[in-house]
Amino acid sequence: MFTVDLTGADPLSAKLSTIPAVVRAALAAKAADLAKRLQAHVVQDKLSGQVLQSKTGALKASIRTAIETNRDAIHVRVFSSGDVKYAAIQEYGGQTPPHEIVPDKVKALAFMVGGKQVFAKVVHHPGSKIPARSYMGSALADMAGQISAELKAVVVEALAGGMS
Repeated sequence: MFTVDLTGADPLSAKLSTIPAVVRAALAAKAADLAKRLQAHVVQDKLSGQVLQSKTGALKASIRTAIETNRDAIHVRVFSSGDVKYAAIQEYGGQTPPHEIVPDKVKALAFMVGGKQVFAKVVHHPGSKIPARSYMGSALADMAGQISAELKAVVVEALAGGMS
């Protein structure tokens, strides 16, 4: 599973248990809303042509959010769930090892080389260097200022409402 965790700074997280329940609840609600919007940005923009073009829709379908709240912290995650083996290598880049490609439902592989069709029972693939194509990190970077501003605003609003 590939995960991007969105958590507050440690000092802020440590102080979360001392703030009023109304502020904590407002922060949790806003964090959940922001996580859904970040998820939508990843799926609708980053995985729809900005960074990667969807072929099967498996990576798009795997993008989820989760929020956990307790007395001391609010943890929000936007992550790729399930068995999408290429999720991490697309985000971070990497090297695939040399491997063999063999047909599984037919007797031979067919492909074009130099304009001619070629058939083979096995292809010895040398491995590939996959460049980083950050769809999660770049989405978070796009929204970082907005996330920060909206979290600050909800705290100020909740505190002002609690003081009136």
